[in-house]
Amino acid sequence: MQVNSNKPNGQGIGRLFKALRCTYLGLSAAIKEEAAFRQELALALLLLPLSFIIATDIMHWLALVVVLLLVLIVELINSAIEALTDRVSTDMHVLSGRAKDMGSAAVTLSLLIAALVWGVSLYQYITGVL
Repeated sequence: MQVNSNKPNGQGIGRLFKALRCTYLGLSAAIKEEAAFRQELALALLLLPLSFIIATDIMHWLALVVVLLLVLIVELINSAIEALTDRVSTDMHVLSGRAKDMGSAAVTLSLLIAALVWGVSLYQYITGVL
């Protein structure tokens, strides 16, 4: 059996540019179409400068930023699940509902993680307790 060497996504530097373009299109669509993503992005952009103030060291700062990025990543995946589910069918189906509910639960858990990390960090900063 012969393998087709004409990859649809390209190869080398061309593949990198295509991936960057897809990233741009995905982020643009999320910002334009998804209110939850816009809200979480705004929160992340507001908290980012604060992270430089409250972080006690570089690893602490990294943790603060990573949890913000985690929320955005999970929201993007949730939005993709919802879009794909709606693309397949807008009819009510138990599996479609389950997929959307699980995506929503993932976003909620990522927000809980972020709230815990930021809450403890803010508590430590305000009280001086390390």
